[in-house]
Amino acid sequence: MAEIGRYGPVRHFRSEANFHVIRYSKGQVRQAGRGLAFWFLPDVTSVAQIPMDDREMPFHFKGRTRDYQEVTVQGVMTWRVRDPELLGQRIDFSVDLVSGSYLREPLDQIAGILTGLARQQAAQYLAEHTVDALLQAGLALLRERIESGIAHDPAVTDMGLEVRAVRVADLAPTAELDRAMQTPTFEALQQKADEATFQRRALAVEKERAIAENELQNQIELARRQAALIEQEDQNARNRAKGQVEARQIEADGEAERLRTVGMARAETERARIDIYRDLPGDILMALAARDFANKLRTIEHLNVTPDMLGALLGDLAQAGVRRLDAGGK
Repeated sequence: MAEIGRYGPVRHFRSEANFHVIRYSKGQVRQAGRGLAFWFLPDVTSVAQIPMDDREMPFHFKGRTRDYQEVTVQGVMTWRVRDPELLGQRIDFSVDLVSGSYLREPLDQIAGILTGLARQQAAQYLAEHTVDALLQAGLALLRERIESGIAHDPAVTDMGLEVRAVRVADLAPTAELDRAMQTPTFEALQQKADEATFQRRALAVEKERAIAENELQNQIELARRQAALIEQEDQNARNRAKGQVEARQIEADGEAERLRTVGMARAETERARIDIYRDLPGDILMALAARDFANKLRTIEHLNVTPDMLGALLGDLAQAGVRRLDAGGK
C-alpha cells in the first residue's frame, strides 16, 4: 500500500521499491518507475501501482477423470509481473489517492485468470487418464502439465505475466471412492496379515511338535540309558558274585591246601612218632602211656591194682633189669 500525505491542495505519494508506479496526468503517462515518490494534484492525477515481487497463489479445484470419477487438485502457483507497462494496460491497478489502497481488486482478477488456466490444463490431463492411473503416476506429471500449459498460454504472456513455479500438493478422489479404492489394499494387507498369523501359528505348532519329538527322543534316550545302566549294574553284580565265588573258591582251595599240608605234616609227625614208639620196649611204652595218662588226670579217686597187672609189670621190670646187666657185663 502506498503512503499518501496531504498538504493543503497538494499531496505527496511514496511507494515501496517492490512496486512499479505509473503516474498519469490528463490521460498521459507523466512518470513511471519502481519506488517513486512525488508531489501531485489529485484533481488531474491518477496513479497505478503494480507489484513486482513474486506472489504465491493457492488453487483448489475439481476435475473428472477418463472413467468419470471426480478428483480434487490442490496446489500453489508462484507468479510475477514480467512487463508492468503491459499489465497496467490490461488490468486496472489504480490506487485511491486518499487511502493508497487499490480501487479495484487487480490481484484477485489475476488469481482468477491463472486459476482458470490451471483448471483448464488439469482438466485436460485428468480426462486423459483413469483415476487409478493418475494415482499411480503421482503428482509430478500433473504439475509439469499445468506449469507448461500456463507458461505458454497467450493469455499469460500477452498480459505481461510470468509463472515461475507450480506445486501440486494433493490429488485425491472423493471420500467414497478413496475408501472403495483402499478396500483391495486393505483386503490384501489383511490377507497378508492373516497369512503371517497362519504362518506364525504353523511355525509355533511346528516348534511345539519339534519340542515334543525332542522330549520324546530324550525320554527314549533316557530309558535306553537307564536300561543300559540296569544291565551294567546286573553285569557288575554278576561279576561281583562271580568274583566272590572265585574268591571263596580260592579261599576254600587255600584252606583245603593248608589243611592238607597240616594233615600231611601231622601225619608225618605221627608217622615219625609211631616209628619211634615202634622200636621202644614195651615197658617204656607202658611207662610213657602211664605218664601221659597221669598228665591228663586231674584227680585220682580210686586206683585198683590187680595181681595180674602187678605180676606182669614186675615180670617186665625183672626182664629189663637182666638185660641191662647183660649189657653191662659185655
